[in-house]
Amino acid sequence: QVQLVESGGGSVQVGGSLKLSCATSGYADSSYCIGWFRQTPGKKREGVARISIATDSTYYADSTKGRFTISRDNGKNTVYLQMSSLEPEDSAMYYCAAKPADWRLFCQSFNEYKYWGQGTQVTVSS
Repeated sequence: QVQLVESGGGSVQVGGSLKLSCATSGYADSSYCIGWFRQTPGKKREGVARISIATDSTYYADSTKGRFTISRDNGKNTVYLQMSSLEPEDSAMYYCAAKPADWRLFCQSFNEYKYWGQGTQVTVSS
C-alpha cells in the first residue's frame, strides 16, 4: 500500500524558485529511496534527484547544475525538491517515485523505481 502524492507545482518566471513536496505512506521503516523525475511530451523520463530516507544521502542529475536540492522530513514522511534559478528547460511534469534501498541503504541509480505518484506540473515561462 505504498502511496506517493506530489504537490507544489505551478507557473514561475525564469530565474524563479519552486518547492515540490512528495508525501509518502505505506513503508514500515526508512529503508527506501525516493526519486524525483520529470517528463515532457515527446521526451524520455529523466531522473532529477534521489535520496536515501535512512541515511539522507543525496544524488543529482548533472542537468540540475547545483540548482536543485532534495531533502527529507522523516517526521512528516515527506521529501522535498527545492528548485531555484529555474529555466524554461525545467518545465515538465514532475513525479516522485519510491523503491527499496539496497542492503547498505544506498540509492545507486534512477532505475527500478516501483511506486509512482500522479505528478505535478511545473511551467517556467520567459
